[in-house]
Amino acid sequence: MNERIRAREVRLIDENGEMIGVMPPLRALDIARERNLDMVEISPNAVPPVCKLMDYGRFKYDQAKKENEARKNQKTITLKEIRMRPRTDDHDVEVKTRKIQEFLADGDKVRVSVQFRGAEMRHPDIGRKLLDEIAEVLKGTATIERSPMMEGRMMSMIVSRAPGWEPPKKQAPGGKQKEKASPATEEQGSAPADQAELQESIPVTTETPQA
Repeated sequence: MNERIRAREVRLIDENGEMIGVMPPLRALDIARERNLDMVEISPNAVPPVCKLMDYGRFKYDQAKKENEARKNQKTITLKEIRMRPRTDDHDVEVKTRKIQEFLADGDKVRVSVQFRGAEMRHPDIGRKLLDEIAEVLKGTATIERSPMMEGRMMSMIVSRAPGWEPPKKQAPGGKQKEKASPATEEQGSAPADQAELQESIPVTTETPQA
């Protein structure tokens, strides 16, 4: 940059990208000083080397600002986990599948695991069938990053959001209110399945994509 450029001749480009011409570096430096700019070598291997007039301090500032903005916009991808048993009933499987879709909508990856106990270890095919059924339901929504595989007493697969899939938009608040249940109904009702599901949704690790 500036006096440090030692080539016999340089090809000079002005601050607007227009070609000025080939000249000795001292002449190019005089032009830069007349315009209160720096002469920066941008193609040192060219013959002759190419230099450009610019405000180098401003250039470095803008570059640092863009890098900071890029870091702010990076999405941290979390690997969530949904666990179930080989004999998990159909309703709970539906609840857990919806939860997987919620995680995918947030941009996270999900490890879907089936945990075996005791004699269940002799029937891994049941767990594999369950995971295959979930993968079929998620078709178009998820991409299978890792097919089902056995790890100790657990069989698991990893899914991520399918390219091009957009989750349905959430309903804006202020919609139709649900009718309030009667006291008798509230006393007899059981805990919602989603509550039990949330207890089994376990954040595992964090991954950060490459910039």
